[in-house]
Amino acid sequence: MGVHQKEDLLVIVLIQLIIIITAARVAGSAAVALKQPRAVGEIIAGLALGPSLLGFVAPDLSASIFTPAATPPLQILSQIGLLLLLFQIGSEFEFSHLSSARNARATVIVAIASVMAPLIGGFAIGQATAQSLAPEIDPLVYSLFCSVALAITALPILGRILREYGLERDEVGVIAISAAALNDVAGWVLLAAVVAVATATFSIEQAGFQVAGIVAFGLGSFFIGRPLIDALLRRFPIVQDQLPTPLLAIFLGLIFLFGIATEALGIFTIFGGFMLGILVHQHHAFVAAWRQQMGAFVLVFFLPIFFTYTGLRTNVLGLDSVSDWVACAGFFAAAVVLKFVPVYLAARACGLKPEQAQMLGVLMNTRALMELIVLNIGFSLGFLPQDVFTMLVIMAVGTTIMTGPLLRLILRRSGREIARVTEA
Repeated sequence: MGVHQKEDLLVIVLIQLIIIITAARVAGSAAVALKQPRAVGEIIAGLALGPSLLGFVAPDLSASIFTPAATPPLQILSQIGLLLLLFQIGSEFEFSHLSSARNARATVIVAIASVMAPLIGGFAIGQATAQSLAPEIDPLVYSLFCSVALAITALPILGRILREYGLERDEVGVIAISAAALNDVAGWVLLAAVVAVATATFSIEQAGFQVAGIVAFGLGSFFIGRPLIDALLRRFPIVQDQLPTPLLAIFLGLIFLFGIATEALGIFTIFGGFMLGILVHQHHAFVAAWRQQMGAFVLVFFLPIFFTYTGLRTNVLGLDSVSDWVACAGFFAAAVVLKFVPVYLAARACGLKPEQAQMLGVLMNTRALMELIVLNIGFSLGFLPQDVFTMLVIMAVGTTIMTGPLLRLILRRSGREIARVTEA
């Protein structure tokens, strides 16, 4: 690529960033005004910049702004943003709640319920609809992708919603984010297995090695990584609520290194950031300084890029018949019921109050764009047809939009104050 071509690409990317950041802030503020989490508005803005709206209303303008050549830079920036966001989320949660035997047990049982019921139900739905909705796709592969798609919980958006409602240190919030982390690790392992089955490369030995690698990484991070990080923070203490420059550089490198490690294990890179965040969460001065210096930049700059990158590959206008919309409604209803009911029952069985169990059921229903990542993988590999892809996208966005109003309703009915914490 010549110098002028590189300069032209840079200008295009800069124009894209101006549009993305502006659209995200406007839509996010509108969402807050409508008593929705800011993240919901930013998700909708990302989808609106793609073929779902801009590409439909002004295709020539859309093509001139969001050119294929600029896609790789957006993709890379979006992944970096997710890594930094998950590090921040992991660092800000008060996991001392899990020292309670009841809460630890509830986390594991809720995670299992939130994965197993949608997996089984999604597979059954896939088998029932394969002939009518995906006649040209292997029914087993199609059903397995439907299964994984219904099981996903969106860890990044869930964490941001909890933060916006001031629930990140609440008992329910900690159980929800911990269960969601377990849920998504299981989901990505299952997704890797489904892809292996679909491409005829699956083996029990390979799956066993992957699970063993994940367990070893977790144990190594806890027993070796945590003491090393503690020593590092003693070597570079926080002074006047500011991160020393060497410490900031080291932690940026560690976040990326942990992301590389989890990617090598076959799960999404963001879990590396989340794992590292967990290792530093007890260092409150560091967490506060990181949030002050880096937090707003990550939320304002990086996260909207991720929403837009996914939105550019998503077209929600593809359904053009009554039967399509009936099937879409069926997927939506099944997704909600298969998450909420098992999670509610699991939480009640662990001794949580009814309103706490309801909150967990609602929170674990948050799918957002983690779901869209899974759907794009299945669609790009040819394992989901266009119409089903569109239906599941609508389900993912819809279940996320539901979270705020339902959470607010439950908090009011239980007599709890709604402590909204919104970014400026």
